[in-house]
Amino acid sequence: MRIENTMARQLRQLDKFPAGWKVWLQTQIMGRFVPFLKTAGLRFERISHEEVCVSVQNRKKIQNHINGVHACAMALLAETATGFVTNMNTPDDKLILLKAMHINYTRRSVGNMRAVAQINDEQAAMIAQEERGNLVVPCTVYDDSGEQPVEVEMTWAWVPKQKKEDAAV
Repeated sequence: MRIENTMARQLRQLDKFPAGWKVWLQTQIMGRFVPFLKTAGLRFERISHEEVCVSVQNRKKIQNHINGVHACAMALLAETATGFVTNMNTPDDKLILLKAMHINYTRRSVGNMRAVAQINDEQAAMIAQEERGNLVVPCTVYDDSGEQPVEVEMTWAWVPKQKKEDAAV
């Protein structure tokens, strides 16, 4: 059984909405956690404890000089998908931090992009039970052709959150 944290509770409230509304509402809620996501135009297609799928349209404001999705936008997609699936499995008394990001650009992208990140039961249990640690979160980034123009490896760490009185000292 996966943990039930604040983010999961907020997202569960969206289950009563139709699918089209749910995607829009999920994106709005996640944009409150990280406002930059709305600026970049990311869209949360699926969010669960097991998997997060995030997409971005190939629009002018995120294009590179060859009219493809910019390399930094691809990195943001992977970082966002892996970060949110990690956070869905992180107890409220812990903080997640991106520890390492390795990206190999293997081919030119075609059209829109989507990233799918997953955490299995063993990884989720490790985050929930260990006070601190890190793990590589599996993620695949696809373009409209169904190909993978980038290979990514995102390592996320978790640590105990500082208590308010500890942070003030």
